[in-house]
Formats: sequence, C-alpha cells, structure tokens
Amino acid sequence: MLKLYYAPATCALASHIALAEAGADYTTEKLDFKINQQNSPEYLEINPKGRVPSLVTDRGVLTETPAMLAYIAQTHPEAKLAPLDDAFAFAQVQSINSYLCSTVHVAHAHKMRGKRWATEETSFADMKRKVPETMGACFALIEHRMLKGPWVMGEQYTVCDPYLYTIATWLEGDGVEMAKLPKVADHFKRMAERPAVKKVLAEQAA
Repeated sequence: MLKLYYAPATCALASHIALAEAGADYTTEKLDFKINQQNSPEYLEINPKGRVPSLVTDRGVLTETPAMLAYIAQTHPEAKLAPLDDAFAFAQVQSINSYLCSTVHVAHAHKMRGKRWATEETSFADMKRKVPETMGACFALIEHRMLKGPWVMGEQYTVCDPYLYTIATWLEGDGVEMAKLPKVADHFKRMAERPAVKKVLAEQAA
C-alpha cells in the first residue's frame, strides 16, 4: 500500500488527486505546517527536504511532484493517466509537469518564501510585488501555448491535469485574474466537477 504525506493547500493536492483517479490502494497522513511538523525529526527521516508531498512505496520514498505523478501513472496503467505507449507524448507530459514544478511553483513561492533566495527584508517585499506579473506570464503561456483543451494534453485526461488544477487554485491569492484566462478557467471548472477531485478536497478539509 502507498502512503502519501501531505499538507492542505500545497502542491501535494496533485498527487493526492492522481492516486484517487488511479484507484490506487493508499493511505494519507496530514502534516501540520503551523507547528512545523514538516521539519520534525520523524518526518525528516522520511523526507530530509522537509517538504511535501512524500510518497512511501514498497521500494522506498519518492519526492518531487513530477516524479510521483509519473510513478502513479506508470504503476496504474489501466487508469490511462499518461500516454505510456508513446515515448514522445510521455516526454511532453513530463515537460509540462517539469515546467509547473520548476518555474510556475517557484514563481508562486516568491510571495511567501523569499528567505530561500535573499536575506534583506526589502528584497522579500520586492519579490512579493513581482508575483502577479510572473505568475500572470506563466499562465499566459499555459493559456496560449500549452493547454490544448479540454485537458492539458488534449482529449486524454492525464497527470498534467491535477497538477495544473492544483497550481491554478493559487491564482486568486497571487493576484492573477482567472477570468482573463478562459481556457484555464474552463479546465479549472472541469476539474472541480470530477468525482476524484471532490473526494480528495473533502478528505483534505476533514
């Protein structure tokens, strides 16, 4: 059985949704960031990065959302969460998820994680002011060049979809108007209507 460590309102939502979509046999454990549980000795034994998500498998622990999403898709091929029989198409899935991880998520993190990149308080404020611009630019690229519709990869729902949905939940707080991104907004609505998404959101809210 798989075990997912997560915290609400984090990128762990993407892997949680993917597990539900795959029909995987899994359990979850919620970490409380308010008491810094992600940096507790017990959790650092699982993930020395002190971040979520972490996915415990029978072969060890996986971290980093793109790797976890690929693993879920590959170990549950019957769910058809990635084009596993097409090397180029699967690489495209990986490319999109890598962009969401290494560029879009990082742009978002500048709003409240400035200490990762600077020491001066004035730098933190400047980074925060930049977030609406950088996140807006990222999602303009997604809107016009990456989101094929109705799903990210086109007609086939893939592990790209819960990841994009997860990051799109941060847009309002980042000062980006989803109304100006009609394809992203349509995708967000489609995702919110999926039974697996409703199930996971209810679990995380409990």
